Amino acid sequence: MSFFRFEDPWLLLFFLMVPFLIIRGKGKQQATISYSSIDTLQAMRSARVEILSILPLALRMFAISLLVLALARPQEGHKSTEILSVGVDIILALDTSGSMQALDFIKDEKRDTRLAMVKDVVSQFIDNRPNDRMGMVVFGSEAYTQCPLTLDQGILKSFLSKLDIGMAGDSTAIGSAIGIAVKRLKDLKSKSKVIILLTDGRNNAGSLPPLQAAQTAKAFGIKIHTIAVGTLGKAPFLVNSIFGQRYVYQQVDIDEDTLKKISDLTGGQYFRATDLQSLKTIYKQIDEMEKSEVKVIDHSEYTELFHYFLIPGLLILLLEILLSNTTLRRIP
Repeated sequence: MSFFRFEDPWLLLFFLMVPFLIIRGKGKQQATISYSSIDTLQAMRSARVEILSILPLALRMFAISLLVLALARPQEGHKSTEILSVGVDIILALDTSGSMQALDFIKDEKRDTRLAMVKDVVSQFIDNRPNDRMGMVVFGSEAYTQCPLTLDQGILKSFLSKLDIGMAGDSTAIGSAIGIAVKRLKDLKSKSKVIILLTDGRNNAGSLPPLQAAQTAKAFGIKIHTIAVGTLGKAPFLVNSIFGQRYVYQQVDIDEDTLKKISDLTGGQYFRATDLQSLKTIYKQIDEMEKSEVKVIDHSEYTELFHYFLIPGLLILLLEILLSNTTLRRIP
């Protein structure tokens, strides 16, 4: 970024001399010759002579103005900013099983699926952490990496927008999801490695038990925050019937005990989101807990510009002296 400044701006106060010098120059007494009447001489004075008579004073004031500007040391600055950050490596493990189509979350008085609400909140969480590498693991009956760790928020949010219910199967493989996330994080050297696991069910698929996967995460210094999402009691699902679409209420089956053990074992925290507002609050709390260290260093370089004012000022002053003593010389 480029900018302009004066190193000694207080010296610009010398501009206050200019009006005084103009008044003094105009009021300066010149030698005169007495005439009984000067009407004839005044009539002979042309407009061209009027202009030429004030030219030396104008040149002098212009030269003084340029010299004052040079005295204040004008400079062109170039500023660059270097950001040194020690970020947190985060894997977002998101449940896309069939139960995520429950309609127990309400936004603007309208119901939508749990997954749709989760996508909106997670997108905001991503926006709030521009200096962290984040990746995404999705899980249902199986688990896989939807997006590897990246600093490109646009790519991550693009993958997030493509999440769909049942894309990884209708069951819930929590242990497999943790295992895939650990595999992505275990060999990285970073300040902090975190998995944020969100689910609305219990582990009923995959060959890796959740607590065993959590033990592995602990061994590699990976913290796991777990979020159980879903209303208390029964949740509404929209189903098709011979009478058209209708709501069917089913009991929420979340294995909170296992999720709590996973978090306790790895040094993370367990959260329960029963509505959209509580889900937003949870991700805000995690955002505040897992802070990145960002250090901003500003570099500024300055180029002196005074000579662009000093040299023309001296040349114009020299021209004024030359004209005042030759072509525009006043004769007493």
